[in-house]
Amino acid sequence: MVNILIELGELSLNVIDIYRILLIVYFLMSWLPGAYQSTIGQILTRICEPFVGFFRRFIPPIGFISLAGLAALFSLTLIEYGVITLINFLIRLVV
Repeated sequence: MVNILIELGELSLNVIDIYRILLIVYFLMSWLPGAYQSTIGQILTRICEPFVGFFRRFIPPIGFISLAGLAALFSLTLIEYGVITLINFLIRLVV
């Protein structure tokens, strides 16, 4: 049972890391004109925009700079710490 929890935790952390990389690529695409209209840009928009859009509703841009992306990355880190804590708690509960 402990091995299953460890594997589940590692899988969850890997998914979070992949999503973090996708978010960073999505944010860097804003520097390239027309990048969001490409096939990769459209795919990343469908994957990343629901998460980042949540923060855009609460954090207004300052001039031309949107801080919603930083808030999204920061919250993803908090989610990662929460997953680690939850898995550790479940492992201690089982042992």
